[in-house]
Amino acid sequence: MQTNGSHRVDSVIRVDHLTRRFGAKAALDGVSLTVLRGSVFGLVGENGAGKTTLIKHILGLLRAEAGSIHVFGLDPVRDCVGVLSKIGYLSEENDLPGWMRVSEFLGYMRAFYPNWDDGYADELRSAFDLDPYGRLRNLSKGQRARVSLVAALAHRPDLLVLDEPSSGLDPIVRRDILGAVIRTIADQGRTVLFSSHLLDEVESVSDHVAMLHRGHVLFCAGLHDIKETHHRLTLRFETELDSAPELAGALACEGRGRDWTALCNGRLGDVESAVTRLGARIVEKRVPSLDEIFMAQAGTNRSTN
Repeated sequence: MQTNGSHRVDSVIRVDHLTRRFGAKAALDGVSLTVLRGSVFGLVGENGAGKTTLIKHILGLLRAEAGSIHVFGLDPVRDCVGVLSKIGYLSEENDLPGWMRVSEFLGYMRAFYPNWDDGYADELRSAFDLDPYGRLRNLSKGQRARVSLVAALAHRPDLLVLDEPSSGLDPIVRRDILGAVIRTIADQGRTVLFSSHLLDEVESVSDHVAMLHRGHVLFCAGLHDIKETHHRLTLRFETELDSAPELAGALACEGRGRDWTALCNGRLGDVESAVTRLGARIVEKRVPSLDEIFMAQAGTNRSTN
């Protein structure tokens, strides 16, 4: 594979052992991950896990205390113009100038981006049913989110960063945002970083996922690989158990008597062999949701800290 210095050509974001503290609290503690070009990268975790702090480093709003971060091979603090000119950004905080009309705001944003596409901006505005003469202060939260999304996409950014974009929005607006994500990556080489605590949304569009918990990366892998290595199994034992069985690879286990349900991590064949050694049989198995995997992983991490 070709490389450009120490940075791979196909990586848009590269984070190496990034640490950030606020007082005694470590918001990020040795975080490392890579976002590849052309992917939809889901960043998930509960509120306060460190997702927004990481995004602020990507945007160059915070300087790394330890470790490093590069976006398009550049330091986002030292080369903020070069980085931000290639990024479209949308967050849950749509702090727009209320006195402006929709068309005025988009015209204002246009001045910051040489690659702004007027036709595409108008197409998006029309698709989102936004009145160009409407005052921003008179728009609903969902309509303001749509305006911000038009501004984030109209210059056809190489990287679209969505930080909790659908928090507090109704399902229709959330659908529009997810549709825009899919439309953005349809253009060859475009990349999306999608941060959310709504794991079902991330699961529906992402091909790679990193899970943050208390400033640590629990795991970072392709969504297919995550699903291939996590299993939700219902076990039945010959006799009743007084406590949860000690099953190799189990992240969580609950039940009573003869029937127990375990969420396991590992190759399915290895897990099935471990079940057999315990004297149990599998009566049901299915692929767990990303939400179930996160809850099990976070619970295991909490118990070992």
